[in-house]
Amino acid sequence: MIKETSGQTGFPRFFWAGDSCVVAEFGDCIDMDLNARVRLGARRLEEMAPSWLVETVPTYRSLAVYIDPWSTSREEAMKMVQELCEVTGSFLLPEPERLDIPVCYGGEFGPDMERVCSHAGLVLEEVVELHSAPEYHVYMIGFSPGFPYLGGMDPRIETPRLGNPRTAIPAGSVGIAGMQTGVYPTETPGGWNLIGRTPLRLFDPGKNDPFLLSAGMKIRFVPVDRSVFQEFSEDLMEPER
Repeated sequence: MIKETSGQTGFPRFFWAGDSCVVAEFGDCIDMDLNARVRLGARRLEEMAPSWLVETVPTYRSLAVYIDPWSTSREEAMKMVQELCEVTGSFLLPEPERLDIPVCYGGEFGPDMERVCSHAGLVLEEVVELHSAPEYHVYMIGFSPGFPYLGGMDPRIETPRLGNPRTAIPAGSVGIAGMQTGVYPTETPGGWNLIGRTPLRLFDPGKNDPFLLSAGMKIRFVPVDRSVFQEFSEDLMEPER
């Protein structure tokens, strides 16, 4: 249930980002209720499925609505986005999906674990326990295909980004940057502190739905040892029957 609220003063507000994108801003902070309103706006537009709708992209606090400018007028698109997003009162979103993500912490998979331990003044087992204890909220997907922006990490393991980012981080790497934690879905450059790796594929372009995670989901990181990690990896490599 989203509590009864019309959002922060002066919100929502709407503007164009180029010729084919309407942006609806619901606030100017990271907040669970604001994020729920963003996701509700996206859901309503997707359910209405106007012929001009190309894609909705929810973020922490705003919703980007991409349109086909040849299928509608700017006025019509803006009007519908405003009508569906200017909502007050109480409303329900579906029960969030939940997913456990196995992670092998430390060692070759977590080359920055020692740095995180030193900064936090904790031993490896304590960092693993604090990182895997919360249920994380997926606020948005961004940066690279399938990359989850998560809320809920314990502040005791906050660690500054690396001074010199890596040019290549393996897919599945789990990292910490400041007050954030996340998982690299593909091999990309990055400056997060790597503390472990998951064998799960967060982005698989060969599937009809290439993204394992989506905004609004709840996840937990589950510590596993190297043998379990290897079993997961082998299972994922087997062809589907």
